[in-house]
Amino acid sequence: MLALIIQLLSGALGGNVAGSLFKNISLGTLWNSVAGILGGGLGGQVLGMLSPALGAAASSGSMDLSSILGSVAGGGVGGGIVMAIIGLIRKALNK
Repeated sequence: MLALIIQLLSGALGGNVAGSLFKNISLGTLWNSVAGILGGGLGGQVLGMLSPALGAAASSGSMDLSSILGSVAGGGVGGGIVMAIIGLIRKALNK
């Protein structure tokens, strides 16, 4: 459960960082956060499936430093990617 919370929070942060880096596809702070939270959950789950060690540690509840960093990385990257995809789709629909 702690891993999921870390993934969601880092996803929100990743979405906002991506929004500040790519201002032309930014959705605004609130929607960057929402898209980032969605992406953070998805990114963390995908990372857990790709790396069995991180997935096993997160599901067992034993959160060592590598598990926490893996959750932060998966959530942050996933949040940024999902925010960018949604921003690009929104931009394409507004043309």
